[in-house]
Amino acid sequence: MFKDELFDGDENAIVDFKYSSSPRLTWWFDHHESAFLSPEDEAHFRRDRSGRKFHDPSFKSCTKFIATVAAQRFGWRCPDLDELVHWADVIDGAQYPNARAAVEMKEPALRVLLVIEASREPDVAERIIHDFQTKSLSEIARQPYIVDRFQSLYRWHLETIDVIRKEAQSRDGVVYFDVSEHPVEGYNKFIPYYLFPDVRYSVGVSLSPSRAKVSVGSNPWSPKPRVHNLAKICERYGGGGHAAVAAISFPPDQIEAARRVAQEIAAELRSEPVKNGEGERRVEVSG
Repeated sequence: MFKDELFDGDENAIVDFKYSSSPRLTWWFDHHESAFLSPEDEAHFRRDRSGRKFHDPSFKSCTKFIATVAAQRFGWRCPDLDELVHWADVIDGAQYPNARAAVEMKEPALRVLLVIEASREPDVAERIIHDFQTKSLSEIARQPYIVDRFQSLYRWHLETIDVIRKEAQSRDGVVYFDVSEHPVEGYNKFIPYYLFPDVRYSVGVSLSPSRAKVSVGSNPWSPKPRVHNLAKICERYGGGGHAAVAAISFPPDQIEAARRVAQEIAAELRSEPVKNGEGERRVEVSG
């Protein structure tokens, strides 16, 4: 997955993504259950004695994981980033009070998030990163370059809600939708639960110039608990993620294959598994 020439710095890091056995890799942090491309990569990680490669799927976000390791293992703390770390953990871990809070985006952090996720302007992301270092999230959300973009992107967001409402089919606790014929790449993953609050799972198909994607999620506010391990299901098709949310990517010309897989997964989620196979909590640190 990673070519050695990508690791061309004095120190090289992979964050929030799969492990690489490259000898040029200096740092690695990941909190995904599906963290390794192969058993060989996992064995390589377990043999590593650098003390600079870390894996713990119990963390809701890689941001909180990095901050915790930095403080506890290296004695580095940065209180100025506490607000940012908190919201990164809320967002990545779907720790909103309800779907309405996640979709209606009243909080400044969520307004900034929409601009980050939906904007296709590289200089905007770079500007936000610089602002993170000196401004609070509420200050950033009031910046004209954020306000202007948020207003247009939020209109697109509302249109996306209507598209998913139109395309979605809810049955036996699973909502399935195919938005591959609509320009809604990067839609808010909580929209299905906003529209269908009683479902337990969602399975969506989307298409962009770079990939066809099957997104599989569980409703954090479902009255019925999740009983399937979504990462394990998606791994069977070459994808992965977390027990509660996972995905599979296909080349963009394989949209029919993506649809077939999505329908298979939706059918599986409508049944009860024998066991979910999540295993116990495990913290792993090299060295």
